[in-house]
Amino acid sequence: MSYNRASGRNRTKYMAIDVYWGSGSPYSWRVLLALEYKRLAYTSHLLQFSKQEHKSPQILALNFRGRVPILKDGDYVVFESLAILYYLDLKYPDPPIFGRTPEEAGVIMRVICEYQAYTEEHLIKLVQRFLSPQPRTSGDDLAGAMHVVAREARSIEARLAKSDWVVGESFSAADIVIYPALQLLLRALAKPAARELSARFLPLAVNYPALERWIARVEALPGYDRTFPPHWR
Repeated sequence: MSYNRASGRNRTKYMAIDVYWGSGSPYSWRVLLALEYKRLAYTSHLLQFSKQEHKSPQILALNFRGRVPILKDGDYVVFESLAILYYLDLKYPDPPIFGRTPEEAGVIMRVICEYQAYTEEHLIKLVQRFLSPQPRTSGDDLAGAMHVVAREARSIEARLAKSDWVVGESFSAADIVIYPALQLLLRALAKPAARELSARFLPLAVNYPALERWIARVEALPGYDRTFPPHWR
């Protein structure tokens, strides 16, 4: 399935960009958020995981690992979401998502590295337990994972209590990396089986009010609706 996202008079006209992605993949969501924020025209190719379209010969020719997202810009192909974000920011620097100064870029990358090193593994455990058809995580592991995720969420909450965005006063790659993961977590915690654990995290308005306000700001960005996972609607 493919369709063009180049509508809109103010959208920058780079018609050679193709993005291959899957609905519900937080890594794919990152790339769509970046493309929309930078107002880049792109052709969207939504792959159906249930049909194993990400393992098709066409996709394997672009990424031998058979994973999405994949971005093709003219003859250049790049995969792995963070690599795609970095490429887009160097190729199409306005507006920037890795900061306007070396110091700001350093903080953005540090926050992303902190998320990947200290939070992501534990968040994925929770998501797999409540959204996967074949859960693989024990109750003790879940409690520990929830403790870590809640602790790290408090550090982001502290940042957002001081500014509108995770790093500084502009939407950045730090927001782009963390936002889809948080939404996936909230979707998992909304499941009835997660009720006991979710009480440690929800409601956001009580436990993480700055995070809740930040979610609303991301959702108000131009083009956000085009990035939302279709099968979640």
